Amino acid sequence: MNIIPTVDLSPFFRDGDHQGDKNKAMEAIGQACSEYGFFQIVNHGVPHALMSRALHLSKTFFEYPDEEKLKVYRQPKHSQDKNEYLLLFPPQSNFNVYPKNPPEFREVFKEIFSHLTRTGMLVESILNECLGLPPNFLKEYNHDRSWDFMTALHYFPATKIENNGLSEHEDGNLITFVFQDEAGGLEVCKNGEWIPVTPAEASIIVVNVGDVIQSATHRVVRTEGRSRYSYAFFYNLQGDKYVEPLSQIPLKGVPLYQQLRMRNKTHPPSRPEDVVHISHYAISTT
Repeated sequence: MNIIPTVDLSPFFRDGDHQGDKNKAMEAIGQACSEYGFFQIVNHGVPHALMSRALHLSKTFFEYPDEEKLKVYRQPKHSQDKNEYLLLFPPQSNFNVYPKNPPEFREVFKEIFSHLTRTGMLVESILNECLGLPPNFLKEYNHDRSWDFMTALHYFPATKIENNGLSEHEDGNLITFVFQDEAGGLEVCKNGEWIPVTPAEASIIVVNVGDVIQSATHRVVRTEGRSRYSYAFFYNLQGDKYVEPLSQIPLKGVPLYQQLRMRNKTHPPSRPEDVVHISHYAISTT
């Protein structure tokens, strides 16, 4: 049975060197990224109580009547996904429109956004090491944190004839973090098989690498009779940057991938064939 690996990040938070334990964690992450493009982390620095509080407040918000929710968000037209979501930018952003109710939402959001940003920086540095890149290469290339954002999501219960929650897709960023309630539903595709990412414990954060490295196809399926609540944090590149193979690799005909794929979410096309994809990463050197 395929199981998405879980990695303990505590060596990166303990006093002292602990280089041996750090190396084991980095080796496990590198292997998981090669095999799945996904892994899970525990002891990641985000307080479990804060994660639970954020999920509770999200549930409270999405249980409000539509007229209350529509004061702070609009769902895009044409989407085939059966969810609703609240999009939130960094706390210092002028684009945020916070719900007035529940009243604690704003402060909890600001706190968890800050924690997840720090976790993103740590995971970015680990991936930099796993890829054998020069020290701080990803940090220097991806230094602008104003493009990060987070979504609070509510997936509606499945029907007897349809259970799509979030269609199969890949993420167009560098790293995505997800924490979800016990309903689960997240699945990763490997060799044509859909592998469920089951929340073994509430403090787990699911990590997947995005297109900037090479993302894995994933989806969310819904369960009959129950809603699903989750948060997704997107550790992003500056929006108008181009992505290309490293300059150390002598390739001919190198494509440039501009970060336009978030339009799939913000402005879903009416026709499936108009969805923006990156169809391949392998580039011929001949």
